[in-house]
Amino acid sequence: MRLRVVAVGRPRLEYARLGVELYGERIRRYAPLELLFVREAKELWPKAEGHRKIVLDERGRLFTTEGLYRFLLGLEGERVAFLVGGAEGHPEALRKEADLLLALSPLTLQHELALLVLLEQLYRILTLRAGHPYHRP
Repeated sequence: MRLRVVAVGRPRLEYARLGVELYGERIRRYAPLELLFVREAKELWPKAEGHRKIVLDERGRLFTTEGLYRFLLGLEGERVAFLVGGAEGHPEALRKEADLLLALSPLTLQHELALLVLLEQLYRILTLRAGHPYHRP
């Protein structure tokens, strides 16, 4: 699976910036990852061209880690783009065109924190796929 994460704005909060760097490096040990940053939500869609589009939205589908792992196994061999909106979220048109609306939590998360949580979960899923002990149910 080839992963692309496209987010509005580079993380400015130090914890988020450091966490994104850390998990980006960890993920790349298990799968190709492109991490792209755009200025505005309208720039997300073009950066996901040719990929399955998973849009992060608190109104989306909630998964357990194992459930998301099984879902992503079904996309093995495909290019998958995760789209992380900014403080204003995503335009309705983008949500309607998504292959999946994914909720990380029923809570509304600050967008930098959502990006960090997404990357940690992708790392967890990839280590689960590799049989690494990072994920403990």
